[in-house]
Amino acid sequence: MTYSDQLTGTRTRPRPTALISGASIAGPVLAFWLNRYGYAVTVVEKAGALRSGGYPIDVRGTALEVVRRMGILPRLREAHIDLRRLTFLEGDGSEVASLHPHSVTGGVAGRDLEVRRGDLTDALYAVVRDDVEFVFNDSIDTLDQSGHGVDVTFRGGGRRTFDLLFGADGMHSRTREMLFGPEEHFHHYLGYCFAVFTMRNTLGLSHETVMWNSPGRAAALYAVGDDEVHAFLNFAQPQPPFDAFPDPQAQRDLVAAVFADAGWEVPGMLSALRDADDVFFDAVGQIRMPRWSNGRVALVGDSAWAPSFLTGQGTSLALVGAYMLAGSLAGGDHAAGFAAYEHSTRDFVTMNQDLVGKGGATLFPTTPQALAERNARLRKLGAIPSGEGRPAHSALDLPEFTLPMK
Repeated sequence: MTYSDQLTGTRTRPRPTALISGASIAGPVLAFWLNRYGYAVTVVEKAGALRSGGYPIDVRGTALEVVRRMGILPRLREAHIDLRRLTFLEGDGSEVASLHPHSVTGGVAGRDLEVRRGDLTDALYAVVRDDVEFVFNDSIDTLDQSGHGVDVTFRGGGRRTFDLLFGADGMHSRTREMLFGPEEHFHHYLGYCFAVFTMRNTLGLSHETVMWNSPGRAAALYAVGDDEVHAFLNFAQPQPPFDAFPDPQAQRDLVAAVFADAGWEVPGMLSALRDADDVFFDAVGQIRMPRWSNGRVALVGDSAWAPSFLTGQGTSLALVGAYMLAGSLAGGDHAAGFAAYEHSTRDFVTMNQDLVGKGGATLFPTTPQALAERNARLRKLGAIPSGEGRPAHSALDLPEFTLPMK
C-alpha cells in the first residue's frame, strides 16, 4: 500500500487480466478495446509471426465505424484494392457477363473497403502492439476455471492465471472444443469444399476476378496486382471429406479428381496446385452456437459464429463482434458483460449468417438449370446498386461505451 493509499484508506485496484487466443482479426481488435477499458491483455498465437499476404477481404457497413474509431481507416483506404471487374464464364469459356463487383456483392462504391488480409492484420497489430503482450509460437494446452480465474497451461510449458479468457482462434477453435465440445456439434456444413492458393498471373489480369462455372464446380482467378493471382477452386460435396482435412496430399488429389475434365484455365490451375506451398483447403460451413460464453471464457469471431465466405461478412463480423464484446465488459462484471454481449450482437450475427443462401446461389449453382437461371440473371445486371436494401451489413448501430472510472 502506498503512502497516499494509507492517507486515503484506499488501495490501488489491480488491472484485470485477459488472455486472448488468436492474433488474426478478432483477437487484436478485442485486445485494443479491452486495453482501453483497463485490462492487462495477453494475446497468444500458435503461428510464429503475423500471417502476411492472404486473400483479399471486405470491410463493410458497421465494421467501417469500428476501424474508424480505432484510427486505422485512413491506412486501410490507402490499401484499398479497388476491384473493378467481375467476369463470369460458361463451361466452354465463353463470357456470360462482365460486371462491376458491387452488382453482385451489394457493396457501396466509395465506402466499403477491400484490402489484402495481411494489410488489415498489420494495421491492427500496429495500433495495439505497444500496449498488449503478444506471445507467438505458442498456444493453450489446457485450461481450468475456478472462482478466482482461469488457470492456463501453454504448449510451450508455461502456466498462468487470468481473470478472463477469450477464444478468437477461428472456425476450428481449440478453445471452443475445450469448453463446449467437438466442432461437429456446432458446424453447419453448407455443401461445398474449396482450395485457395497463389499462382503466376499468366493472363495479364489486373484488379479483377474471372470465374468459370459448370454445375457444382467453380474456378476463379482473382488478380490484385500484376504478378500473382489468387486461384480458387470450389466444388459441391454432399458430405465433408473428413479424411482429407489432415492430409494435404489427399486434398490435392480430391480437387484434381473433381476438376479432371474441366476446361478453361483449370488444367493450369491444377498444375499450380500441385506445387503451391500456400494451399488452404477447407469445407464451407458456419458455426452456430446457442451461447458464446461459459463461466469466465467467451468466444468471438469465427470461433463463435463463422458465417462462411459466401456471406462476404466474416471479417466485418469479427471486427464488430470484438468491439461489442470488449465494450460490454467495460463495466468490469464479466457475467453481466457476456450476457450483454450476446443480447446486443446475436441478431446482427444471425442476420448476416442468413446471407449465405444468396451467396451460394449466385456463385456456385449446383445443377444445369440453376446455372442457366443464374446466368440469365447476371446478363440482366448492369447498374451498381445504390446500397439501399442491404440491411444486414449495417443493421447494428455501433454504441459508444463509457470508459471506466480510474
